[in-house]
Amino acid sequence: MPLAYALASAVVLIMAMTWGVLQVQVTLAGFLNSESIWSKAQKQAVIDLESYALSGSPGDLASFRRNYELLEGDRWGRDAIASGHYREEDLDEVFLRGNIMPAAQSGMIFMLRHFTGAPHLQASLDAWRSTDASIAELGRIADRLESDFAAGAVSPEAAAQVRARINALNEYMQPRTELFSVEMVKGAVWVGQMLFWCVVGAFLLAAGLWMWMARRIVESIRGSEERYRLLFDSAGDAIVMVDRGSGRILDANRTAAAWTGRSERELVGRDFSSLFAHDPLDVDSTLPLPAHHRGDIALTALLGGDGQVRPVETRSSIARWGDTEISQAIVRDISERVAMERERRVAAKALGSIAEGVIIADADRRVVTVNAAHVEITGFTVQALQGLRFDDTRSLPDDKPLPDSVWRSIELGGNWRGEVKSRRRDGSTYPELLSISAIRDDAGQVLHYVAVFTNITTTKADQRRLEHLATHDPLTGLANRAEFERRCTQALEAASRARRCVAVVFIDLDAFKIVNDSYSHAIGDRLLAKVAERINAELAEGDVAGRIGGDEFTVLATAIDTRDGAADIASRLLTALAAPISVDDYEIVLSASIGIASYPLDGENPAALITNADAAMYAAKSEERNAFRFYSPIMQADARKRLQLASELRQALANDEFRLVFQPSLELRTGRIVAVEALLRWQHPKRGLVMPDSFIPMAESLGLIRRIDEWVLRAACAWIRQWDREHIAPIRVAVNVSASWFGHPAFIEGLHTALRDYQVDPKRLLLEITESAILRLGEGTHRTMYALHTMGVGVAIDDFGTGYSSLAYLKLPAVVCLKIDRTFITGIPRSPDDVAIVEAILAMSRSLKLYAIAEGIEDEAQHEFLLRAGCEEGQGYLYARPLEVPDLLRMLKSGGGNPPTRLRLVPPPRAG
Repeated sequence: MPLAYALASAVVLIMAMTWGVLQVQVTLAGFLNSESIWSKAQKQAVIDLESYALSGSPGDLASFRRNYELLEGDRWGRDAIASGHYREEDLDEVFLRGNIMPAAQSGMIFMLRHFTGAPHLQASLDAWRSTDASIAELGRIADRLESDFAAGAVSPEAAAQVRARINALNEYMQPRTELFSVEMVKGAVWVGQMLFWCVVGAFLLAAGLWMWMARRIVESIRGSEERYRLLFDSAGDAIVMVDRGSGRILDANRTAAAWTGRSERELVGRDFSSLFAHDPLDVDSTLPLPAHHRGDIALTALLGGDGQVRPVETRSSIARWGDTEISQAIVRDISERVAMERERRVAAKALGSIAEGVIIADADRRVVTVNAAHVEITGFTVQALQGLRFDDTRSLPDDKPLPDSVWRSIELGGNWRGEVKSRRRDGSTYPELLSISAIRDDAGQVLHYVAVFTNITTTKADQRRLEHLATHDPLTGLANRAEFERRCTQALEAASRARRCVAVVFIDLDAFKIVNDSYSHAIGDRLLAKVAERINAELAEGDVAGRIGGDEFTVLATAIDTRDGAADIASRLLTALAAPISVDDYEIVLSASIGIASYPLDGENPAALITNADAAMYAAKSEERNAFRFYSPIMQADARKRLQLASELRQALANDEFRLVFQPSLELRTGRIVAVEALLRWQHPKRGLVMPDSFIPMAESLGLIRRIDEWVLRAACAWIRQWDREHIAPIRVAVNVSASWFGHPAFIEGLHTALRDYQVDPKRLLLEITESAILRLGEGTHRTMYALHTMGVGVAIDDFGTGYSSLAYLKLPAVVCLKIDRTFITGIPRSPDDVAIVEAILAMSRSLKLYAIAEGIEDEAQHEFLLRAGCEEGQGYLYARPLEVPDLLRMLKSGGGNPPTRLRLVPPPRAG
């Protein structure tokens, strides 16, 4: 019966759809008929009106009026239907006048009322409405012509104008009329296609519904067997029906087949026990059942098709199939339960093996369990903590108990982390970083607390060490400048209250730079550490020593009653620092210059005391060295002099106060002058001749050294050009270049400009730069060296062997010469060490195809040794001191000088 009802419903539906198709077709026929009549009426109205304009015939006017009334009636009917305000009688009259089929009238009204937005219908209506104004204008033209003809004949010119306007209106309406017709036809075609597919769809829908109902009925006919099979096969557990008599499998579901890797047919007839492993299942005793039978439940291992085993729980029950008694075995996979148990074991082992201590306590904070790290750190076992709360053995760093805010923050859903003091079992304490969190039930109530802690004794020690490093010099361990000033401020405040004296002692090592240059910076650093030890050894309780610069130390003397008490400290320091200091294999003898400024006479704040003690130290260094001086206001004048020197140095370049002197370099084998070294002098208008040692450091600190270097370079090029004009034998000119100018981006361009401006052969110029300066330049050295090599300018490594040696720079193509420092020349041939060093440098220069220049040659023995050792050139007081240009020219014109037979003792201070 349901299928019969469905078939009847499908037939009724198709019949209803067919009736609807017929009604739509009638409506479309009405639209097409109306469109045809309207188009003809529009075209005829234009023809009649144009004829009337020519002839004035009443018949033409009457024909126009009929067509015009038809057009106006259609327009009124269209707009009335769209608005919904009309009388049925008026609308019937319009349809009758338009010769519309009565059967199509209701359908046309319905479509014009509700489906004006349908495809093509909207376009056709828009085309129709676009002609309304033109048709209305045709009516007005007819009225005007009628009145004109009634008044008399219409002139040909007026008739021509009217006809032109009618034709213009017709040209406007004609394409819209055609568009109206075309869109109406397209709409009819589209509707026909839609109707066809609607009928087809209705048929397919009816057929589908019938087939669906038929399938439902067939499925329901299958009855309880299908429902049973569906439940049987879709069960998540494996279900196996077993004959109790034979133990053979009678049936099995899909899950059993999937787990065993056999099809359902393959399982039927097999022995049920063959599906399981013979070894007992390895599960923990905390599982609900042990790995053996308990009643009708057993924990076993099911064998898979790939040889893998699956831990399962088997439950059996008795059932009857007809006359056969069977056992229904439900096999449940417990892999997840076993895995969770194994994870619990792993978690327990992990808890016991982590380095941090862990405490698990109940809701009352009483200890439940602890891990091995807790026992190792604190000495408390879980038995020793029974009945105790874990916070009973902990307090804040200030020995106060943990505040209630800790537990409130945890109860509000957060956790707490902070530093506490923890007590060991032996009564000792240690700092601890403690983190407490809570484990809650589903209702949000706290079940347990978990506390994780770490012994931070080492961390605290590291923190104190870092704090010490922040306030102390890492090399010497003395207070750094900031810490020294802070301690000085505290001492001044205490002295102000007690009306006592405080002194700042400023210590500067004499000639410490020579140690760095001669032995290496590593030796210099170790020397500074030993100096700090000696300074600390001379301090009284409460005194503070600091290092505020490279070789500058300060001492805050607080255990003195008067200003003169600082003199005793200074004297002890001078004596201690003057004693030889052993550093590695060297024994170094130093001296120091000390300045003293006291509170309140010489300053009322740390900055003033340090500055004034520095001024006093500078006075001691300038006057005597290895001495101390108390600060006096006159020393400010010396400071002002240094400032004045800085100001005058800025003007020296602008006023052309610099000049060059030249020290010859001789070929040792022939005694011929082959080169000169350009040395800078400052001819001060008031102070006279100022040596470079007096102003070069100031120039470096003021950033003027690059401008001075550039001046020296251009001046040397100018002298080379001048000597060439005077036909002096061509010699090489060496120019010292500072690291600041050598590494400047504009150095190569400035050098190229100087050579071009003075037309100097680049091979006539030799640039001297110290080994230590090259090492400070870094990667930029390589680019500069290659640029110099391209230009043809050679580079000499000055003071070779006295700095941090980096033989890699000797491979750069611009390096052509090594200058052996005077510190090695002085000891030859008496010192075996100096002899070995000089011979090694000469051998290395020959191997690298570099020529060597020995500087500082002062006696005949040195000359003879260097000549025998193969040194090419020499420079020193044995041959000539730095010469003014006239003296140099006389020496060059005389053919150079041979080495003197005997050297005068104690030459004057070195000028270059």
